[in-house]
Amino acid sequence: MNCPIPPLSLTAARTRILNTLIPLTATEPVDLATASGRILAEPLRACRDLPPFACSAMDGYALRHADLAAAATLTVVGTVYAGSPWSGHLAAGQCVRIFTGAPLPAAADTVVMQEQVQRDGDVIRITGQPGPGEHVRPQGDETRCGEYLLAAGQRLTPEHIGLLASQGLASVRVRARPRVALLTTGDELCPLGQEPGPGQIYDSNRYLLRALLAEQGLTAQDQGIIPDQPERLRQALVQAAATADVIITTGGASVGDADWLVDAARQLGEVFFWQVAIKPGKPFLFGQIGNAYLFALPGNPVAVSVTFRQLVYPALLALMGGAVPLPVRFRAKTLTALKKPPGRLEFRRAWLAMDAQGETTVTAVDKQGSHQLSGFGTANGFIVLEPDCSGVAAGEWVSVEPLSP
Repeated sequence: MNCPIPPLSLTAARTRILNTLIPLTATEPVDLATASGRILAEPLRACRDLPPFACSAMDGYALRHADLAAAATLTVVGTVYAGSPWSGHLAAGQCVRIFTGAPLPAAADTVVMQEQVQRDGDVIRITGQPGPGEHVRPQGDETRCGEYLLAAGQRLTPEHIGLLASQGLASVRVRARPRVALLTTGDELCPLGQEPGPGQIYDSNRYLLRALLAEQGLTAQDQGIIPDQPERLRQALVQAAATADVIITTGGASVGDADWLVDAARQLGEVFFWQVAIKPGKPFLFGQIGNAYLFALPGNPVAVSVTFRQLVYPALLALMGGAVPLPVRFRAKTLTALKKPPGRLEFRRAWLAMDAQGETTVTAVDKQGSHQLSGFGTANGFIVLEPDCSGVAAGEWVSVEPLSP
């Protein structure tokens, strides 16, 4: 008699996935304007000093700091605007009006902000005591030509795009995105635009997953709804594996009489593990068919969201050669008493906030069933309850995880 294999912990499942995946090697150049969210394929170095010249960090007056001790007043001999260098010569006892970002005249080494200056015609008197070099951005203050800017495997953020644009880079080389095939299973599913038959529901998982993929800049080859017929399911999986790097399915991976997916995956390829000790999301399968990695998610939509965020998203990052960060979790005071039997790691939808004392608080939302997507309507994160937790009283501290790290 075979003993059932216990479900893997979430950490063990994530580790098994990441240790199994072989990252894709293909790369492509993309225009910088479309590069946000992509994974850098190579390290990038600065190709110029930034700023490329010493410039003013304030609206004020540029001068030689030594003149402040030698004279009570200074004479204004010019004005320097951003984008228009001053061609004059700054002699002793002289200064120029200067604006933020404007190049510093050659002899100047300090900028006095305009709030510390009294001006009468072309004569100024300094009312503060600025230090040498104050309010000056030296050439190369941010980056020096040749310095590393970003490492290979970095996922580009909008701020990274701005940084690269400041270097004059019009395009970057990034990792190719994985080709993702998506199929949902179950006779109970009805496509949008049609009237559900008796016992049917609309196929919400398809749109949930497409939206989750779109958040990562990915699209899916839509394989449609597959009925609860073993041969149709095998055909769909073979077809998906022929053109995709990743296959994502929902439903059919539990233990019911009509849950054919586990057997189909074993017949067509390899099952690395099946079932994870989390709630919701236990009937999760990771395998491989041909060259395509298979992620079989549960059928309940909340479980789809949890398993995608915890297991599929890190896998997609790894496939693109990206660094895979650990989940962002921190402590918050729960305002809700929580009942829980020991056993599995649980994710409860919740609202994270900050109280008047500056403490992070969390409130569990209503409708926590794994079929109840409506609970996300008032949620911006999860309460994460450890497997050995047997309940939490209101006012206790719990681990939380934002929906958008």
